[in-house]
Amino acid sequence: MSALFGTYARSPLAFERGEGVRLFSQDGTPFLDFHSGIAVNALGHSDPHMVEALKQAAERVWHTSNVFTIPEQERLAQRLVETTFADAVFFTNSGTEAIECAIKTARRHFFDKGEKDRFEIIGFTGSFHGRSTGALAAMGNAAYLEGFGLPLPGFRHVAPGRIELVEAAITPQTCAIIIEPVQGEGGCTAMPVEYMRALRALCDRHGILLILDEVQCGYGRTGRFFAYEWSGITPDIMAVAKGIGAGFPLGACLATAAVAKSMVPGTHGSTYGGNPLASSVGNAVLDRMLAPGFFAHVERVGAHLHWKLQQLQQRYAHHLLEIRGRGLLTGIKIATPVRDFSVRLRDTHHMLAQPAGDNVLRLIPPLVITEGEIDEGVETLAAAFEAMDREKASA
Repeated sequence: MSALFGTYARSPLAFERGEGVRLFSQDGTPFLDFHSGIAVNALGHSDPHMVEALKQAAERVWHTSNVFTIPEQERLAQRLVETTFADAVFFTNSGTEAIECAIKTARRHFFDKGEKDRFEIIGFTGSFHGRSTGALAAMGNAAYLEGFGLPLPGFRHVAPGRIELVEAAITPQTCAIIIEPVQGEGGCTAMPVEYMRALRALCDRHGILLILDEVQCGYGRTGRFFAYEWSGITPDIMAVAKGIGAGFPLGACLATAAVAKSMVPGTHGSTYGGNPLASSVGNAVLDRMLAPGFFAHVERVGAHLHWKLQQLQQRYAHHLLEIRGRGLLTGIKIATPVRDFSVRLRDTHHMLAQPAGDNVLRLIPPLVITEGEIDEGVETLAAAFEAMDREKASA
């Protein structure tokens, strides 16, 4: 019996090495990785630049504390400021912690303005913001709250897509709206450009903050550095993680100067966040992602994936019901139970993909994937559908 908490229904499959978009099990079997550690391994496995950066960092100081200046952290923050809407950055260990920082920053902003009663945040059904009590309260999914007592107060939820529902939820206590531009865990639902623009305008009109959760959809996954760029808007606060460390635990909360100035010494902290080792890896990720042509590649292969899936849907419309998402955060809603199908893909066809809400299979491969490897993945899906048809015919 495992000594671990039983919080995961773990497969006995274990991997010993990876290369590009493939993982190799302990017996040497290759698996096509459309899972990416749940959208984390943005640069694939064993990227030479990342490996070398980690080796060099490991030979220097691993950890000090945020009570000291960390040059690698300062450099990473400056690069993020130069390439985003933000003026300031707080580094964390995870996406959940980045969300917690975003919630606290929004509330503290109004506290400092003398509006102490403005603490409510409007979120959306189908959202996912993490597993802490604050993040659970922010998301509109009651299933994740079951068994953990009453949710923290200060959150309202509406269904996404209709701006009038959001406006109706605004009260004198509202301080912010929090949304994923592309929902990941909730089923790969991409928010329309017009809707994101309407949310920004609504926030401006009512003097409230717009918080974007780009933990999963950010860092190049949609074909832009961040998904908000598709709509031409900017947030006030943004939470990021996953791809920021490409496999190394790292997250960040970004904010404008007007909002970040309320976070003075003593208001927040992190023991490990942005330590020398993590920041060195984060800078290596940016070296790769900010290189000319990187995001154009992601946009191109993401479009290729959607085109191939449309062809697949024409062949297997009885299996593939809907195509969702944007770029390399893509989901397919299927007719068969998605968890069973993901196990079939893994065990029989040696392809890894992640289930999501609404019976959606997430296809979230490394951003360095090629069109040929995408073709291979789609044909693997076809082989799985074909096998199911044969089994049904012979039953």
